[in-house]
Amino acid sequence: MKRLSILGSTGSIGTQALEVCEAHGFPVKGLAAYGNETLLEEQTRRFRPNLVCIFDEGRYQSFKTRVADLPVRVVTGIEGLCEAASMEDADMVLNAVSGMIGLRPTLAAIDAHKELALANKETLVTGGELVMGRAQEQNVPVLPVDSEHSAIFQCLNGYRHCKVNRILLTASGGPFFGKTRAELQHVTKQDALNHPNWSMGAKITIDSATMMNKGLELIEAYWLFDVPPEQIEVVIHRESIIHSAVEFEDCAVIAQLGAPDMKLPIQYAITYPERMPCPTKALNLWEVGKLTFYEPDEENFSCLKTAKKAIRRGKLYPTLMNCANELAVQLFLEGKISFLQIAELNERVLELDGSGEVTVENILSAEAAARELVLSSI
Repeated sequence: MKRLSILGSTGSIGTQALEVCEAHGFPVKGLAAYGNETLLEEQTRRFRPNLVCIFDEGRYQSFKTRVADLPVRVVTGIEGLCEAASMEDADMVLNAVSGMIGLRPTLAAIDAHKELALANKETLVTGGELVMGRAQEQNVPVLPVDSEHSAIFQCLNGYRHCKVNRILLTASGGPFFGKTRAELQHVTKQDALNHPNWSMGAKITIDSATMMNKGLELIEAYWLFDVPPEQIEVVIHRESIIHSAVEFEDCAVIAQLGAPDMKLPIQYAITYPERMPCPTKALNLWEVGKLTFYEPDEENFSCLKTAKKAIRRGKLYPTLMNCANELAVQLFLEGKISFLQIAELNERVLELDGSGEVTVENILSAEAAARELVLSSI
């Protein structure tokens, strides 16, 4: 049975991954979280890992005191996160941290030859060339956890030798589907966090509202499945029942369906290539009734168009866009910019020079340049 280290254990994906581990008896050897001491302590006592990383160095001593009675080693910071990603007694690393901070632990897991379940899409957006190249060199499987990429992965199983015409990447459309630009001018944080189908963390929920989430997923799909961006088509599917589909050269389309519950793709990544009973609601098509599909509105939700532009340019342009988006979303959640300014800043950052080679050092430099531009624009 696989032994896991879970990065981002107190977030939405991490807590559900622990539910799956508990349901099937997968040993949890490592945990990592940013700074939620109370929940991380509860998880540590419940799952008894060998190593726990609390990323926020300011909380290290406090957390270490809280678990002093347990036989667990506590680490902190980016080095601690990388240690949790490469620990010897874990077979699989599930990376569910939020943001491009997940890049270094992803590379650490690959270098340690760990099976990698990847929920941190920013890793591939910013360092896809680096990550997938390293994974291929080390013969390390990268298993997608996002519901859409898990769906594509499942659709391709058994058909890797077949030519793909298109990947059909489905999107719920978020809470503002059908809204005009005028209607979007005054939306609030509470409006944007009210997703119609999924229960997710704040960052990804805002990304869903702007459609940037789908732009990031398009770039992620490009790296995961080696399909050109022009062959990846975004389809608005309000019911979130078809999680994505693949059209092959004979025009046959294979789709993966299921209830909108992240435990299913999380479990599939953990148990792959096996399938096991999942603690989720079974899909009832009579209850669903109908499935609808629409073209995305790239004028009022221009983040998707910006992401396509970034991946066509390649190099460090996706990194610039991703870093600008991370900061812009944070500023929106803090009430410092409007909803529409997120898209404006993401577009503006592509005016910077992103023609450098994709290395860790250049990615960090691009992040700094993007942050400077965003902060100077508000």
